Amino acid sequence: MKQDERLRMWIEQGNVSIPQLFFNSYKKLGITDTDAMLILQMEAYHTQHIEFPTPSDFSSRMNLTENEVSQVLQRLMQKGYLKIAQASENGVLFEQFSLLPLWEAVLDSTISIQNDQIEVKDKEEEGQIFHVFEQEFGRLLSPMECETIAMWIDQDHHGIEIIKAALKEAVIAQKLSMRYIDRILFEWKKKKVTTLSDVEKQTKSFRSPPQSIRQGKAQGTVKRVPLYNWLEERDR
Repeated sequence: MKQDERLRMWIEQGNVSIPQLFFNSYKKLGITDTDAMLILQMEAYHTQHIEFPTPSDFSSRMNLTENEVSQVLQRLMQKGYLKIAQASENGVLFEQFSLLPLWEAVLDSTISIQNDQIEVKDKEEEGQIFHVFEQEFGRLLSPMECETIAMWIDQDHHGIEIIKAALKEAVIAQKLSMRYIDRILFEWKKKKVTTLSDVEKQTKSFRSPPQSIRQGKAQGTVKRVPLYNWLEERDR
């Protein structure tokens, strides 16, 4: 057989498309390698428009007896990954295998894994924030200070990056105290500051000197613009 004929035959046979997420998730879902292969065969039959292959059909392609195929199908249905659905074409009803429950379970499993990873990352960042404070304070935090930081996270729902930004603001102002940082976070929450971009806008507006000061600085009569004192901020 010529090379081009072999290639044409390969293309005409088509391909079976299986989501990569399935291969990442099926072990966690309790699907065995044998189960997975039968699922691949089922998808292969689907591409051939064979929607309800029999145990005999599967057995002809796999190293399983018809009885073993029936056991795999029953196991997949018991786990809720496979169902028999009814469909119609030109007014004729027929039954077909549906793997929709399996794909939904794969997506749920993937989302669960991602959420677990995010939760682990958040916990790691929360643990690191105490170390960051201790580095800046140059000492171990007291239990009360640790509780204050925990309240910022759990009760006030400040993001870790926002808390770090407030700490940085206190360091720049040379007013390194929990009370000062708490006031910064209070003002930012009141002004709906939730991102580092919002923080930058707030600090930039506070540190931009009035036009008269900018003119004086240009003329050499004003040399320094005082930092913004968050403790002087009052409710309006």
